[in-house]
Amino acid sequence: MHQDSDPASSNHWEDVYRTKSSDKVSWYRPHLDISIDLLSKAGASPHSRVIDVGGGASTLVDDLLELGVANITVLDLSEQALALARQRLGNRGSEVRWMCADILTATLPDAGFDLWHDRAVLHFLTTPASERRYAEQAARSIRSGGQAVIGGFAPDGPERCSGLEVARRSAQDIAAVLGDAFELVEERYENHTTPGGTTQAFAWARLRRLDGG
Repeated sequence: MHQDSDPASSNHWEDVYRTKSSDKVSWYRPHLDISIDLLSKAGASPHSRVIDVGGGASTLVDDLLELGVANITVLDLSEQALALARQRLGNRGSEVRWMCADILTATLPDAGFDLWHDRAVLHFLTTPASERRYAEQAARSIRSGGQAVIGGFAPDGPERCSGLEVARRSAQDIAAVLGDAFELVEERYENHTTPGGTTQAFAWARLRRLDGG
């Protein structure tokens, strides 16, 4: 998970993962069922090139490997979070590309991904400049016809996450951030129950990268 580009942002997330167990943070789920379903609908296959933006210690990478996906990049601001995921995977961790970077400044390959997944990164981007940069990164690095699966707090979701303000968006709002290079092909609403037992409303958008744009 991320916030806007900020020298203190990586320190924030390092502290989170140093002081809390990865299965006790509010966004934890044993399996990201909706993500897997939407990625499957987006055409995930053993040949797909997938990037999990803000993947951190998430178990999505485990499930993608189990599905046979062989080309996975996990990007996160927190080296500690990535280390937890690598440790959990053991030898299988060597099959994954790990990037400790800010999605807004990361160097990503042009048209290098078929599928882009983001659960609760975009909602930390609350300024027009950061939204625009995120959209540019997605448009440049997702191939034409590729898809993005993006989820964050819905309009009726929490106003803050991990002590930071967020932008609450509907699926249409997410599509508006991504802009004309994408079309919205599916939306989903989720009530996520945190490890502490509270409920958080998430909105999900599945978008297709258009030719050109």
